[in-house]
Amino acid sequence: MNGRTALIDTWFECASRSFLALTAFALGLVSLLSLFASSTLAQQTLVVVGVGSTVPAPLYAAWSREYGKQHAGVQIRYVPLGAEEGIKQVSRGTGDFSAGELPLSEKELDQDHLVEVPVAIIGIVPIYNVPHLQQELRLSGEVLAEIYLGSIKNWRAPQISKLNPGAELPDLPIKVVQRPTGKGSNYVFTDFLSKSNARFRSQIGTSLSPKWPVGEPAERSADMAAKVKREVGSIGFVEYQYAAKNGIQQALVLNPAGKFVKASSRTLVAACESVEAPEWHRLTASLVNARGADSYPLTSFTWVYFPAKSSDPARASAIVNLFSWVYSDGQTIAEQEGYAGLPSQLVSEARKKLAELH
Repeated sequence: MNGRTALIDTWFECASRSFLALTAFALGLVSLLSLFASSTLAQQTLVVVGVGSTVPAPLYAAWSREYGKQHAGVQIRYVPLGAEEGIKQVSRGTGDFSAGELPLSEKELDQDHLVEVPVAIIGIVPIYNVPHLQQELRLSGEVLAEIYLGSIKNWRAPQISKLNPGAELPDLPIKVVQRPTGKGSNYVFTDFLSKSNARFRSQIGTSLSPKWPVGEPAERSADMAAKVKREVGSIGFVEYQYAAKNGIQQALVLNPAGKFVKASSRTLVAACESVEAPEWHRLTASLVNARGADSYPLTSFTWVYFPAKSSDPARASAIVNLFSWVYSDGQTIAEQEGYAGLPSQLVSEARKKLAELH
């Protein structure tokens, strides 16, 4: 590792200690890249920088480790500042790519000169702390929306009891935990609630930065999980792979086919197949509330956003090579990390979009 790359590593480690420092790091990233891009190239080490959602952050960390073992001249640094901030940064030329769960419109892609391609499938799961419950909790989008609007306040509310016949629900206040602004998980969660509940749709809507009327915020998935584990009667939402890896209790969620489905790699892929098959070309499609008995309703792609054009051919080539690997060996790693890999038909379509970068 050369001195310049080590300096970038030092910035990254220091910035990771707090969110405010991390924000400052991202804002200073442009000058770092401009300072070190040519010199790192000269010394045969290229640092590829991504800024974006916290949802796929563990995946990019795993990809970085494995790709680095095979490509000594390339290092990947992914800064998890949130989907909204990541898109802003890459649109301004800060970093080489961004990642998130927000499907951009054609107008937005054209305006910001971006290319958007899915890299994996994720799920958002409701997690809860309800004592002495002997069965897995069942929830619907309608009920979740009313909880997050603040109108359902007790775990023994009739709306929850109706979904959980025979369950001994406690007479206990519900403590809502939500996410702050700019989060990709917010977008997926509010999209589902908006499609399930007309009142939520009109009052809150689908948003990276919803104005939650109730609840306490949790900045990271780890913070959300800690709050829910600590506070009896609480409810929150995290990424599926985080809940699965950490043994966090997650609710079954009612899908449009009338089935209560638990998130798993199989049910996430089922949602994707329901939306994409047989054409396999809707690379910016929402997977929320996909039809099909096995489809988990809080499913989404996690996308990567690239600048459509690069002024640095060497960096553009490095990015294409990196994500070509993501669509081969990287898909296996995604599945090992608890994400769902893309069906082979979508991988082929994604490769076509990747080939357009220059």
